Amino acid sequence: MFEAMYAGAEAGGAKPPWDYGAPRPQLVEWAESQNLAGGGREALVVGCGYGADAEFLAQLGFRTTGFDFAPTAIAAARDKYPASEVNYLVADVLDLPREWQGRFDLVFESLTLQSMPPEQHTAAAQAIAALVAPGGTLLVLATTREERSEVKGPPWPLTRAEVEVFADGQLGMRRLERIERGTWWRAELSRGGTGSTSQVPFS
Repeated sequence: MFEAMYAGAEAGGAKPPWDYGAPRPQLVEWAESQNLAGGGREALVVGCGYGADAEFLAQLGFRTTGFDFAPTAIAAARDKYPASEVNYLVADVLDLPREWQGRFDLVFESLTLQSMPPEQHTAAAQAIAALVAPGGTLLVLATTREERSEVKGPPWPLTRAEVEVFADGQLGMRRLERIERGTWWRAELSRGGTGSTSQVPFS
């Protein structure tokens, strides 16, 4: 589905509905509130699409990797930012490189989980959580859904309980808030440890 939508867009069709065309304002607002500066630390953007969020984090000084399931999206991101220092890669959130586990000081996930079938949400959330380095931060953006409410997706907006699945025991929920008049979740999680992020915290 993802590849077909990006391929259609590149052929002149409609853009994927999740493509904002610029860094997500909810990410930009969070970064500004934290006075976020990468300082050479590593960041990862899950489901990076055309790369706007990855480029934003790179501009803040992160050594940034962006991955997407759709090869067409990655090719388009490389074409759009030919001089970029972002490492754009094709990868599947349910089958990520083992060397990525526990590697990234900042992991950013926006709308990827809710674009997947609900039966995959737990596995995908746990896979994303495992990428965070000791002392690192995971920032999650998703649209909201009330518990026990039914929705025919895609997408499948997340309940509070589904957002809380990102907390895997070592990765704890630092802040979970409803923003945009309650229509979006923004969750900030952190992993205990002695990594570089704990020395220069995000909040």
